[in-house]
Amino acid sequence: MASDLDFSPPEVPEPTFLEDLLRYGLFLGAIFQLICVLAIIVPIPKSYEAEAEPSEPRSAEVTRKPKTTVPSVNKRPKKETKKKR
Repeated sequence: MASDLDFSPPEVPEPTFLEDLLRYGLFLGAIFQLICVLAIIVPIPKSYEAEAEPSEPRSAEVTRKPKTTVPSVNKRPKKETKKKR
């Protein structure tokens, strides 16, 4: 009766490349989600943001000039006469 019992481990097939890729991809996705949730929960101190702004050069934004629109040749200028009632 003792010889009938088989205590050897069950045969499990080796995972394929796609199964490994899926497994590690799910792990990376879970880590990314945890980082995103922690970024929402943990606030960034305001003093760090205030100190970072003056050191960044903003000359590109200041020197930009608004673009002037050139009227096309096909359009006529609008009449400036008042409507009569």
